[in-house]
Amino acid sequence: MKLPAASPENGAGGRHHNIFEAAAVYVSASADDDEELMDEAAGWVSPEALSFGVSELACRAVIALARERDESPQTVARSLLGLPAA
Repeated sequence: MKLPAASPENGAGGRHHNIFEAAAVYVSASADDDEELMDEAAGWVSPEALSFGVSELACRAVIALARERDESPQTVARSLLGLPAA
């Protein structure tokens, strides 16, 4: 999935990329092993903003999976990371 190049200042076609869009593209590109797209998404926002967005995405994903599985967020997070149950 190739997206148009953008910078935090002007976005693609004058469109700004927000931290959540950058995080979503960055994480999905990481899951697809697409380093070029990861680098592109990382350039859309500051490193701190990307880190916050990725963290927020992780929290929301764990909460959604916990609800879906009827498990605690801690159980789901540990399972996703291959850690033993606490």
